[in-house]
Formats: sequence, structure tokens, C-alpha cells
Amino acid sequence: MADWLVKTEPGEYSFEDLRKEKETIWTGVKNPVAIKHLLSMKNGDRVIVYHTGNEKSAVGEAVDAVCRGDERGFAEYLTLLAAEQSPGWTQAVSREIAGFLRVLVTAAWRHGWQPAELVRHVGRELGDAYADLAADMVVDEMRGYAPAMVDDRWAVQVSALGAEVWWGSDAEFVSARSGEPLRVAIELLHLLQHVPVLERLCPLPGTARAGAWAAGSDADERILGKIRALLAKAESTEFPDEAEALSARAQELMAKHSIDHALLAAQSGSKDGPAARRLPVDSPYESPRATLLHAVAQANRCRSVWQKAIGMSTVVGFPSDLDAVELLYTSLLVQANTAMLREGAKKDAYGRSRTRAFRQSFLVAYAYRIGVRLSQATVHAEQEAAAAAPGKDLVPVLKERHEAVDHAVDEMFGDGLVYDRGSRATDEEGWASGLAAADMAALHNREQVSA
Repeated sequence: MADWLVKTEPGEYSFEDLRKEKETIWTGVKNPVAIKHLLSMKNGDRVIVYHTGNEKSAVGEAVDAVCRGDERGFAEYLTLLAAEQSPGWTQAVSREIAGFLRVLVTAAWRHGWQPAELVRHVGRELGDAYADLAADMVVDEMRGYAPAMVDDRWAVQVSALGAEVWWGSDAEFVSARSGEPLRVAIELLHLLQHVPVLERLCPLPGTARAGAWAAGSDADERILGKIRALLAKAESTEFPDEAEALSARAQELMAKHSIDHALLAAQSGSKDGPAARRLPVDSPYESPRATLLHAVAQANRCRSVWQKAIGMSTVVGFPSDLDAVELLYTSLLVQANTAMLREGAKKDAYGRSRTRAFRQSFLVAYAYRIGVRLSQATVHAEQEAAAAAPGKDLVPVLKERHEAVDHAVDEMFGDGLVYDRGSRATDEEGWASGLAAADMAALHNREQVSA
């Protein structure tokens, strides 16, 4: 069975005319190549009837071809879209594609996506060229909102994309881009039509008030700046003792920062509740990475939900605790990767590579041991805080925050949560090395654990 694309003028004979009459005689064809193709048609062949001037239909059919996995049909529509079918055709196609992309970016916001997440998702699914175009369209779409009506978190993400609107008008959108702009744009349209619906974590652009988040946040940027600086130095130093001291000081500041905010909120009667933040969980070895994030979240009175299909975990907790989770998780990942890569490639007794099994087991063990140590560190920090503030009972304060976080998770995910056991360790040496690396990661102001 062959596929054919035929074009008619709707004023002379439209597809609706053919639908009514069921069959017709095709006359008026003078081009020899076209006549040859008509004579080659057989019963059972699929024929797509296309009307000149209907660029919207052509773009939609091209997207549908991608959806069906019809590479040949997709190529035919790309050829059709690229050819100047009539005066102004190329500009009309360009306007249609740019407008369609803009609408889908707006729809993504309503489906819970944020700028950095959407661009990252496009890059994971399709590649860098598509992510670059998505970033440019995000910046373009954001021009439709007054800055005063955009949430600060949203604005920071858009700025971090480093993208720009490089086309003068929508009519120049396709022609102004190098490479294969039509293919990239059509495949991006297809992906954006099928992004999953996520939980909405912050106000949509156009409905927020700039500065509202910063004013109401528990985060003390001065303390967080110190923590970031300490962890950055711990990750970059070549001296283990120095890394130990820097990491210990950072964890000490995190614990104190979180408990101070909990006590302050209880004393002031603050009604601020938990928030949520999505963090990337990248391949390879996504499962142990997600387990590590879960351990860090749990130790900081938060909960994490791994959404494997989009390569992210949603962490739910109070803002100051979310800051601590993100900082510590990022730092521990750097330390784990450094220690894992230092072990080099591994082979079994027969010379076959077992590097992947080793590294998987390494990270599983690392996440497990870090979870144990973080739990101990949390208890130690709470005991020290209680001793430093006699007469203040921390237990009901922290219990209330735990319950608030659990309630927020239930509200956000309902019955949609699925619990599993995560990855298993299959390489004994990898397991032992992971435990040792976790023991070397300093988490509080006591001596490192002996392996």
C-alpha cells in the first residue's frame, strides 16, 4: 500500500465534495510527472487531500504524522510546508507554527510545568536543538506578562535559561533559524501536545505578585549563602580533612537554621504551611539517586515523591527545610560521584565489564548509609537545640510540622502514590565501597564514622 498527497483548490473541488460524492474523475492535470503518479495509484492506497492556502491543516497533519510514527508521511508534509505553495505561503506557515508553539507553552504552565522543568524535559526527550528552541519560545511567551505579575521563582528560572527572541516577527520565525527549523519545530509541537499534567507548585504568570514569595519565605538568604559557600569549598578541595570540616560546618548551620525557624513560627503563631519543589533526578542510576534524595528529605522533615517518567522528584516541606534538602542533596551527589569515579572501571574474573553493576551497587549503599547517618545527625541536632533552649519543648513543634507535611503530600498526590523497594545492590565490592564513601561524608560536627 502506497501513500499519496494530492492538492486541490477548495473553490473548485474540495475534500467535502469528494466525501459527499464518494468518487470522482480527476481532470485538468497536465504535468507529466503528476499524470504518471496518478496512473500508479491502486485500490487500497491511502490518499491525503490537501487544499492550497490551508497552512494550519498542513501543520496539524505533519504533527499527526509524527504521532503515528509515519516517517514517510512526515517527510512529505515537511516538503510541502517548505515549498512556496502560493505567495506568502512560507510566512503563513511560520506564523502558524510560532503561534501554535506559544499556545502550547502557555498550556504547559496550566499543566503544572515551570520554565526550567519544561526546557529540561524537552532536552531529555528530543535533544539540545529542541531544548534551545523551547527555551526561546518560553522567553517569547513570557513577554506577554507584566513583570509585576510574575512570581519571583518563575522569573529567576526564565532568566537562567539565557535564551532570547531572535526573530523579528512570527512570519520570520522559521526562516530566521538555521539547521532544520521545520522538523525541529514540528517535533517540538508534538512533544508539547503530550506533556503529562503535574502538580502546580507556584502561581501562574499573570496571576502572581512579584516579591510575594521572597517576602513570605522562611529562607534566610544570608545563612543560605554561607551554606552554599561552605559546600562549594568542600566539593572542590583536594584535602579530605578540609572537606570534612567544611561539610560539618554546613550541616551544623542547616540544622540550626531549620530548628530556629520552627521555633520562631510556633512562637509567632505563623500560619505558613509546607511548599513543594521539584528537583532533577538524572540518569544513569536514577533509582539510587532518588533514594538518596529521599533520605536527605526525610532527615530534614520533608518527603519526596519520585516521578520517574519525567526524571524529577517532588520534595514537600517547609521552605527553610526545602532549601537545606536541595543544598545537601546536590553536595552529596557531587561527593558520591567523585568517590565513585575514583574507583575506575571494574571487570569480573573473565575480563567482562561489571562497571555498571559496581556503580549501581555503590550508589545504593551510599544512599542507604547516608540515610542512617542523616537520621542520627537529625536526632543529635534536635538534642543540642533542646539543651540550648531549656523550657522550650521541641517535640510538639516538630511533630506538628511533620503532620503538616504528610497532609500536604496527601492533598497533592492523593491515592496516586506507588511505593516500591528501589534498586538492589548486586556487586559486593560496589556495596562496600559505597558504604565507605558514605562514612567519609561529614554530616555534622562529630567525628566521621569508622568503616
